Amino acid sequence: MRMSGSMPSKAAEAVSRRAGLVAAVGLALMLGGCGMLSLGAGSIDTFDLAAASHVKTSHATGQQILIPEPVALKSLDTERIVVRPKPAEINYFSGAQWSDRLPRLVQSRLIETFENSGKVRAGRPGQGLSIDYQVVTAIRSFDYDASAHKARVEISAKLMNDHTGKVVAEDVFSSETDCSSDTASAVTGALRAGLDRELQAIVGWTLKRI
Repeated sequence: MRMSGSMPSKAAEAVSRRAGLVAAVGLALMLGGCGMLSLGAGSIDTFDLAAASHVKTSHATGQQILIPEPVALKSLDTERIVVRPKPAEINYFSGAQWSDRLPRLVQSRLIETFENSGKVRAGRPGQGLSIDYQVVTAIRSFDYDASAHKARVEISAKLMNDHTGKVVAEDVFSSETDCSSDTASAVTGALRAGLDRELQAIVGWTLKRI
């Protein structure tokens, strides 16, 4: 009979927990409706990036280039699509993702752009290259600035002589592309356009320096 006195307290705790859960779900649904915060619910649209098909350069070389996977902060080393509501805030589109981790995608598309140039042989580690140079990159920005309605791409690159280990050139490649809307389709399209320009620039810059 002494246990009966504790029942109301336990029932109250259960009700409180259920109320908290309902409130949390309600808040999640509200945020998910904004199209920015990834909450893991519902279907997910998958978007891809493309290599640049046209590289404007007359330089050609018989040197072989290694393209390691780019370095990126944890917020960018993911399949999720980054949105910045404010400069110091990071969110992600709900119901949308890249087809692979962003650094791996950028590495693949950079290699393909070198190949599309027809001016040099390039590849990733493990592909049996006789390496002369490495293009070492870091993804600094690859996101949508919601306050400015712009897609931002910024990639730093270092050209390293693989025989000496010395960096012979370095630069930063960046662009901003206006977005027609805040939808994932428009944002990913703007990011693809920005990446296209910077991939062309990196390949042209590299070929001029080896």
